Amino acid sequence: MMELSQYKEQAAQAAAQVCEAAKLRAGELFVVGCSSSEILGEQIGSHSSVEVAEAVFEGIDGVLRAQGIALAAQCCEHLNRALVVERAVCARFGLKEVNVVPQPKAGGSFATTAYRRFADPVAVGDLKQSAHAGMDIGGTLIGMHIEPVVVPLRIAVKHIGEAVLLCARRRPPFVGGSRAVYDEALM
Repeated sequence: MMELSQYKEQAAQAAAQVCEAAKLRAGELFVVGCSSSEILGEQIGSHSSVEVAEAVFEGIDGVLRAQGIALAAQCCEHLNRALVVERAVCARFGLKEVNVVPQPKAGGSFATTAYRRFADPVAVGDLKQSAHAGMDIGGTLIGMHIEPVVVPLRIAVKHIGEAVLLCARRRPPFVGGSRAVYDEALM
């Protein structure tokens, strides 16, 4: 097993690379789904580890906070992939609060950590596809939370621990036909 500090560093590097590749700005929303079991090389949902989730959370949250980017922590399928956000994020994005407090075996260790670490946490049923980018650590399926059109991101960090890392960002939809001209900066 890797050291917790290595998970934190991998997560921080990945978050920084996603922020740069997605050209994220302060005030935007970043979604993370994280299987601590997969990070440990086990099947998703089988070996939840709060310690691993805390290390990953610290790495990601530190990068996002420094840039003024909001974090949404996705719960597991047992809570229908509800998300934990700060109350201010809930209000800013017009999200609907739901009544649940995630636990390591019912919500997942990452969402549990977010709920414990956020200053004023709330759970929401969904993000209304308002996330601008995100990280899927271990096959947690976050694409439904990102504003269409969802585009995969290729970054240098491919794994956190043993978990496969998939990243994505949004881009505005293309409109027009063969004569349309597009802004390269938005692609």
